[in-house]
Order: sequence, then structure tokens, then C-alpha cells
Amino acid sequence: RDKTQRQPSFAKRHRDFTHALIRRSLVEQKRRRRRTNMLISKANRNEVYKYLFKEGVVYAKKDYSLPQHPDIPVPNLQVIKLMQSFKSKEYVKEIFSWQYYYYYLTNEGIEYLREYLNLGPDVVPDTLKKSARPAGERPGADAGRGAGGRGGFGGRGGGRGGDREGYRSERPAFGRGGEKILFCF
Repeated sequence: RDKTQRQPSFAKRHRDFTHALIRRSLVEQKRRRRRTNMLISKANRNEVYKYLFKEGVVYAKKDYSLPQHPDIPVPNLQVIKLMQSFKSKEYVKEIFSWQYYYYYLTNEGIEYLREYLNLGPDVVPDTLKKSARPAGERPGADAGRGAGGRGGFGGRGGGRGGDREGYRSERPAFGRGGEKILFCF
């Protein structure tokens, strides 16, 4: 009887010891992951910062293994990590939709990048530039506007000469005003 009692005890101790080793190694792996900082070359950092300041916005697909960002000659992971850093400093706002990150500059971010890139106060991102259109007009303001001034097709009826009557044919068809359908059961 002593042997049967000792054997489960040894197996239990061995199992507990093994689990403790596994837990310890997992904890160490997590610590190592947290401690590692991503090293990004100054050239890559400058490329991302220049692009972000020029456009005012940047997007990145949530694909950490993508070798290069589609618009910037930098690995996609580095773009994401730089923008995460900016987000923590509130230099950019983040929107995540359909597996894409969208980042846009805040006023603090514009000031920081101006200072970092040694740009003058007259240089602004494309998102803040005024277009060459006259002030007060919206794009497509005159295109397709009818007398009613509603919608893109001239108000109700879509510019077809009335309230839905212009597109109906003269011959009777199924539906309202058409032939009566008789069902025989």
C-alpha cells in the first residue's frame, strides 16, 4: 500500500513542477515581449513623419507581416508602431475599420511634426489647405439642381418631369393601376 500512495504523490509533484516551469517560462516570454522596443531607423522614421505631415492622414492595413506599406517605402509594422506611439501622445487620432487603421493628425501633432521636421509655420498638411474654389460654393452645387433645389437630381422626381410619372409607361402593367391578377385555387 505504501508504494501506491507514493507513486501518485511523485506523479503529482512531477506534474506540479512541470506546470510551474511552463508558467515561469511563459511569464518570462511575456516580460521579454514587453521589454523589447522596436528599433526604427531614423530614415524610416523621417519618411513616415514626412508623409504624415504632407497628407495629414495615414492608413495602414492590420497586417504586421506586410513587407512594405503601400504608400511609404517602410515596413507596414513600423508605420503601425510609430502611429501607436503618436496615438499615446495624442498627436494622432485612430479609427479602426475593416482591418485598416486610419490615423489623422491633431493640432498638437502638427506642431510636433513642424518642430521635428524644421518646417515653418506657413507649411500645413493637405487636409488643412483651402482649395482653389471660390468660398461659399460646395462641389457640385450647380450640377443637376432643379427648381426645387433638393438632391442631386432636381428635387422630387429626379429631373424626370414630375413626381414619378415621367418614367412610367402608358400601357398597363402589373401593380397599381395595372391588370387585375386572379388567383384560382
